[in-house]
Amino acid sequence: MNTVTRAHLAEAIYAQVGLSRNESAALLETVLERIAAALEAGEPVKIAAFGTFSVRQKGQRIGRNPKTGVEVPILPRRVLTFRPSQVLKARINGQPLPRAGRDGGA
Repeated sequence: MNTVTRAHLAEAIYAQVGLSRNESAALLETVLERIAAALEAGEPVKIAAFGTFSVRQKGQRIGRNPKTGVEVPILPRRVLTFRPSQVLKARINGQPLPRAGRDGGA
């Protein structure tokens, strides 16, 4: 099983859209930068028929070192979450795709 990389995505854009390799790579970088900037600003990113990326704030809590049992404070932080759409879940599970309009895509 191979990992999909930026290079693979840029090559797919090149093959399917007809842009040059450099233009395809630049387009991919622009899209990824826009997504990253929106998430950094705390905005959710919703991609129809794929899913929603969002940033969630987690508060401070007490954790425990599993080896020693010592309590350690875990500082507040922002975490990235992904919620797949019903369409993506169905594709992954080999099920029929949900009808359009029921889920809205994401």
